[in-house]
Amino acid sequence: MFLSVFDLFKIGVGPSSSHTMGPMIAAGRFLDALRDGTDRVPGAGAPARLSCRLHGSLALTGKGHATDRAVILGFAGFDPATLDAAAAEAALSQIAQTGSVTVPGQGRLRFDPRADLIFDFGPPLPLHANGMVLQAHDAADNLAFSQTYYSVGGGFVVTEREFAAQSEPPAPDTPHPFSTAAEMLVMAHRSKMSIAEMKRANESMANGTDPGSGLDRIWTEMSGCIDRGLAVDGVLPGGLKVRRRAHAIHTKLCAESGLNLVPPHVTNDWLSVYAMAVNEENAAGGRVVTAPTNGAAGVVPAVIRYYLDHVPGARVAAVREFLLTAAAIGGLIKRNASISGAEVGCQGEVGSAAAMAAAGFCAVLGGTPEQVENAAEIALEHHLGMTCDPVAGLVQIPCIERNGMGAIKAVAAASLALRGDGAHAVPLDACIETMRQTGRDMDVRYKETSLGGLAVNLPAC
Repeated sequence: MFLSVFDLFKIGVGPSSSHTMGPMIAAGRFLDALRDGTDRVPGAGAPARLSCRLHGSLALTGKGHATDRAVILGFAGFDPATLDAAAAEAALSQIAQTGSVTVPGQGRLRFDPRADLIFDFGPPLPLHANGMVLQAHDAADNLAFSQTYYSVGGGFVVTEREFAAQSEPPAPDTPHPFSTAAEMLVMAHRSKMSIAEMKRANESMANGTDPGSGLDRIWTEMSGCIDRGLAVDGVLPGGLKVRRRAHAIHTKLCAESGLNLVPPHVTNDWLSVYAMAVNEENAAGGRVVTAPTNGAAGVVPAVIRYYLDHVPGARVAAVREFLLTAAAIGGLIKRNASISGAEVGCQGEVGSAAAMAAAGFCAVLGGTPEQVENAAEIALEHHLGMTCDPVAGLVQIPCIERNGMGAIKAVAAASLALRGDGAHAVPLDACIETMRQTGRDMDVRYKETSLGGLAVNLPAC
């Protein structure tokens, strides 16, 4: 399996890659399949009504993650990467009023979100916690077409057939096709190339073009998200009345920056405020980049901004190296474990993001491939067992602060790795496998269902 850097870093909208972006993408894919006409129910009439049933984590925390809005917008033809907020709000209002949606190639179909979009709180679908069934019915309300989708984290969506087949599309020919960290290090040694150089060569061959300009766009989007988050104050939506803090903290940090008595630990505050700015934007439904998910979107950009603004000798050109290195590590984690909070808890989201950021930071500071692998392992190891227990199903508590802590751990992990020679007791591959096993054994209450942990122990919920 080849995972592109642009598979892991996808431009989209908040608050969740698995619960917002994924369902929106699934609804769009459903419409494409409906227009195609394959697998229509024999004897059924033309589609006249659409429906959606959400299962598992999508049902349990769907309201807080805006999953219902995402499905409606997907049926209305919106895509996360290009969504216009004003147009989306207008479409939601019109669909609520008319109880119908206009589908290119199908005409106007009945769809009343109050009746046709169902949160099923029963057992989850069998293949993944994030399951949804989309259907089309004819004028007599006979089933005309049905498709089951799974949103498996980071905006990745697969059909039931694709998931059950466990088949991977043919991997493109690449010069350095590593699928484990051990293979990655062997190839780096043989080729005398860095991890970023190998990843760049793979991207260029797989996609037929150099990824440089695309990487620049990704960083522009990430950096813009930080800036928007730092500039805005107020209360986040959702009912918890969580106040945005990044703006006020940033204002204080800027005021202190010229003083000579600022203690060294304030470095952590800068890392935290950059990460929190991103995740406050995400919680507000703003434009973000999966890294590798929305819930963990603040860690990688925070460490990059910290590198550029606070590390002497930092080079803007090194951002490409950072992102390529981070994507190589993120691809290994997704391939061999998971980046889905609903599948393995937050160790798969913020833990993966911290490993990616630690690897990227280590690389741009001159780390060898062995030190980079060590940095990723340290960061991931110290997120093992982290649960996903969002209060009220919102990507706010503990998610926003957790990204700040992930960024701090990433920098600490990279620093520790750079103090050594790359030799260490626990290989990254073993740590990834441990995360997979830990996630498998974790109680479902702690895997993005809001049935345990802080979600039930905080009085505000």
